Amino acid sequence: MRRLPPVLLEDGCSRELLSLIRTILAACKEISFRVSQGALSGVLGSTLDENIQGETQKKLDVLSNQLIKDILLESGYVKAIASEEEDYTVAGDPDAQYIVAFDPLDGSSNIDINSLVGTIFSIMEAPKDADPSDPSIFMQAGKKQVAAGYVLYGPSTMLALTTGKGTRLYTLDKTHGSFLLTQEKLIIPADTNEFAINASNQRHWLPPMQQYIEDCLAGTEGPRNKNFNMRWIACMVGDVHRLLTRGGLFSYPEDTKNPAKPYKLRLLYEANPMSMLVEQAGGLSYAGTERIMDIEPSEIHQRVAVTMGSKNEVETCLSYHK
Repeated sequence: MRRLPPVLLEDGCSRELLSLIRTILAACKEISFRVSQGALSGVLGSTLDENIQGETQKKLDVLSNQLIKDILLESGYVKAIASEEEDYTVAGDPDAQYIVAFDPLDGSSNIDINSLVGTIFSIMEAPKDADPSDPSIFMQAGKKQVAAGYVLYGPSTMLALTTGKGTRLYTLDKTHGSFLLTQEKLIIPADTNEFAINASNQRHWLPPMQQYIEDCLAGTEGPRNKNFNMRWIACMVGDVHRLLTRGGLFSYPEDTKNPAKPYKLRLLYEANPMSMLVEQAGGLSYAGTERIMDIEPSEIHQRVAVTMGSKNEVETCLSYHK
């Protein structure tokens, strides 16, 4: 096993990008400790506030956001940041090369039941001479990401990371505080018999997705001619981690439950970084019939439909929509 910095330098990462990633991970290590302490650290429960998404903030949401925000802005490596918990983008160093979008704590509903949560981040190059206070600098398609990753706070704290040359897994060694490489190159199996979806919304899905899941549930007696297992963690990091390590399909499709909000997941700091990780591991990632990382964002909290995972299964799902 090797420590994180040498591995990244072998990939040809600039020292500034390496330092930026290490800065994010420094905050994640602190979040990992707070999560592991649970009730002992006084971070369980909700606040009285809502974020820009209209979601009630958990205490750990606020803490995690502040930790990442402060360390990034103090580092001098970011021109601006965008967070799920911030109404607007936040300006950083005007001379910095990178911008970072992040979900400080994905899976907030799992905090109080001691289940999986995680941090997602996306790194892009900032346009030269751009105003750091101008949110339009984040209006870049996901294919322009230079790095993306997540940290999963589970029985062990794990990092999935890509800098555009494959997806790797690291595990936090708490004896000396370093992320060590534990899987050199992730490859998602092209075929799967497992899917992750919030089935409670089935009656609100569009007909193609309803039909696709119905055919999966029909098992060997249905048109798919094989049995499927369904898994749902209610944490995108946890569900995507599973498909990265053993294959599967993850979807949060368009639904009609709230016509004003037909999509759940955010493009910049959820769908894009996860799509980069999945595609770098040989999988596919789509919003409806459009590749997620080709979408040009129109605002920082834009939402999209998401279907990603094992290549052949995603293509089968897409065929229902065509």
